[in-house]
Amino acid sequence: MTSTVAIEGVTTMNITSYSVEYIQDPTGILTGDRYEFFLDINVDEEDELYSENGIKLRVLYFKNGEDERILNYHFVEGGSGTILDFALDEDEEKTVSAFCRDNLSQAEE
Repeated sequence: MTSTVAIEGVTTMNITSYSVEYIQDPTGILTGDRYEFFLDINVDEEDELYSENGIKLRVLYFKNGEDERILNYHFVEGGSGTILDFALDEDEEKTVSAFCRDNLSQAEE
């Protein structure tokens, strides 16, 4: 699946592929379900987010009945795993959240 999301300071990023996993809570203490998304993204070489090694957006997503939201996210350099200091604005976060919500069915529970 491909999606386009605008990032502040970056023209656009294209989600070229993704993976999602259901995160088991072995203790049973946490309420709701948690999912980890890795979104592979392409950005233009001119953008400050660009890396030759590729960029991923790691998203920790929460769902508990009607309550669904991003708990945390990080941009990560593909080759090194280095966390990059970039943030999504409110609209961008809503777009990524909708992408995650729409693709929850791909997670293996």
